[in-house]
Parts: sequence; C-alpha cells; structure tokens
Amino acid sequence: MEFKDYYKTLDVSRDATAEEIKKSFRRLARKYHPDVSKETDAESKMKEVNEAYAVLSEPEKRAAYDQLGQGGFQPGSDFQPPPGWDSGFEFSGRGFDGAQAADFSDFFAQLFGGKMGAGAHHAHHRMRGEDHHAKIMLELEDSYHGATRSLTLRMPKLDNQGRTVLAEHTLNVRIPKGVHAGQVIRLAGQGGTGHAGAAAGDLFLEVHFNPHNRYRIENKDVYATLPIAPWEAALGAMVKIPVPDGVVEVRVPENSQSGRKLRLKGRGIPATTPGDLYLVLEVVLPPAATEKAREFYQTMAQELAFNPRQNLGV
Repeated sequence: MEFKDYYKTLDVSRDATAEEIKKSFRRLARKYHPDVSKETDAESKMKEVNEAYAVLSEPEKRAAYDQLGQGGFQPGSDFQPPPGWDSGFEFSGRGFDGAQAADFSDFFAQLFGGKMGAGAHHAHHRMRGEDHHAKIMLELEDSYHGATRSLTLRMPKLDNQGRTVLAEHTLNVRIPKGVHAGQVIRLAGQGGTGHAGAAAGDLFLEVHFNPHNRYRIENKDVYATLPIAPWEAALGAMVKIPVPDGVVEVRVPENSQSGRKLRLKGRGIPATTPGDLYLVLEVVLPPAATEKAREFYQTMAQELAFNPRQNLGV
C-alpha cells in the first residue's frame, strides 16, 4: 500500500486554513470533473481530489492524518500504519457512508474505515449530544489485574482562523479485569454536549494493547517464548516461568523441539470466556566458549550420529 500526500493532491500547504482547502478543492473539481474536463485522466484525478478533501476538510480526520505524517512518509512509499497511530483522538459521530468509502483507496480504508463515525446517529433524540469515539492503548497487565488509568484525549476543532487545533482533556478511567482487544468501554454522558437541556452523548473507548516485549496477543490468547536447555528438551523437565498473572511451573515433555507449543488453558486474557496462554519452546544452545565445552560438542558429534537435515535428502 502506498502512502498518499493529501496536501500535495489538493495543492495546499500543511498549515492551510479550512477556507484555503475548500477553495483549492473547488478549483481542482472544476479542472477534473469528468462532465467538463478534457484531461485524459480526469476521472481518476477527481477521485483522488475527493478523497483528499474528505480527509482534510474534517478537523478530526485531518488531525489524525497530520499526526501520521510526522513519521516522515513519502508519497508513493510503501506504507503500513504504525500500531496505535490514531490512539488518543476523540472523534464525534460524523462519518462517511459506505459508498464513499468503497470509492476511495485502500490507504483511506486502512486509516479511516470504521474508525470515525462508528456510532449510529440518534435521530429520535435530535437534541441529544453526539456519541464520541476514541481508541486507547493499554498494557497487557491491565487486563490481568484491572486498573485505573488517567487518559488524555485530544478533540480536533477549528480555531477562529479556520486551522485545526487539538483541545485536550483528561479522564480517569477504570479498566475492568479481563478487557480484551476490540472491546469497547462506554462512559455514559462523556460525549458531545446536549442542546436545550438534552442529555449528553456517550464516549466509547475502543481497547487495544501496546506491543509487549515478552508477549504476543491474538484475540484472547497470549503467546510467550519459553527458552529451554538442550537437556531439558531431550530428557524432559519441570521449569518455572513468569506469566502476566504470576509464576507457573510447567512440564516440558521429553524429545521436545523448538516451536512446540505448551497450552495453559484459561491463562490467557481473563475475560468472561478466558483465552489460553501458549508457551512456545525455544531450545537454546550453550556457547562453545571454553575448551571443555568444545570437547563436549565434539563428543556429541561423534557419538550421537545425528543428522538434522536427513529429511532434506542430504
């Protein structure tokens, strides 16, 4: 997937005001509209212009896109959004319809598909405040133990000059034990302000986890590497290993190989239906750093007659 420079597409500077963006869009629309344009690539150009305007004309999308742009991505370069790139942004209920999203690029869909305007409008409560949405990044340990976290959210708005600014506010949020990636925490009345005395909207926090240096998370299952010595792998052993909720002792079956998975049922994310914890074995060889160690390896080579490549036909 290629990175798209929406500012370049609309031919505006990165600090352009909302009015400048609108004027440039109108100028380019007159130039590339398929009904009037004589440009050979008018239709594809018009789609690009519409997509860029859909992002830069909305303060919320523009602020998130600007944060992403700080990564120094170049137009046309290979691109994958970094984990949590849009965390901490509070978005209102406005969004794009499915037909619009389908007409835009994979780049747009990857960034904004389903992230903004995720909640339905409440047509039957017209004066009720809008529901707001934000992605938050938690630590895996928060799910195992529960926590109270102070979260700072940024709500993009337009200032008096038509430029996007970020209004910050901080919330103390109780993180329930067993929360899992993709789960939504609802904070009643913390969304948009109601009108004429009507109730405020709600704030929905979508949970994601920060990358961990020891654990990998898949849905409610958790994976960790368990290093073992060659003799533990060959002969079997009972070994201790720290896990997110304490320390466990597990049995390594004899004749184990690297990559074998040991399943600890119910020791993954402690949700209502808990996940499992998988320990992936990794056989670690002692270094041949001393003469005695080298002699030991030479004895193994002579007496075991072991060929790890015999299944390869060599």
